[in-house]
Amino acid sequence: MIAQNRKAQHNFTVLETLECGIVLLGSEVKSLRQSHVSLDESFARVRDGELWLLQCDIPEYKQATVFNHQPKRPRKLLIHRREFKRFALRATEKGLTLIPLRLYFHRGRVKVLLGLCRGKQQHDKRAAMKKAEAHREIQRAMMRRR
Repeated sequence: MIAQNRKAQHNFTVLETLECGIVLLGSEVKSLRQSHVSLDESFARVRDGELWLLQCDIPEYKQATVFNHQPKRPRKLLIHRREFKRFALRATEKGLTLIPLRLYFHRGRVKVLLGLCRGKQQHDKRAAMKKAEAHREIQRAMMRRR
C-alpha cells in the first residue's frame, strides 16, 4: 500500500469499487516508492472518452533533476472498455463522482482503487460516527468481560 484516502470514507458513501492501472513517468514511480503522494483532493473525470485522475499530488523526485515531472499533472487511468462503459459513465449521473480510495503496487505496477461515491450529508456523517462509537463501546465491554 502506498497511500490511502481516509477522508473519502468520511465524506462519501462508496457504492462500488474498481481497480485501475495508471500511466506514470519514471520519476513519479520513484517518488511513489518513497510513499510521497497525497490523494486528499484528487478525483477522476471522463475526458474525450478516457478516464483521467486529477489533482493527485505526487511531489518531485529530488534525484531526477532535469527529467522531473509536474506534481499535480493529469494522469491517464487504464481500464477495459467494458468497465469504462459500466463504471465511468455511471459517474455522470447527478450526485455521483469517482474518488481514488487507495494507491498500491500490484506485481510491480501501480494500481488505483477507484470508488463510485455519493457525497454524505452532515446528518449522515453524524450517524456514521455515532454507530462507530457504539461499536467501539461494545468492543471495550467485551474485552473487559474476558
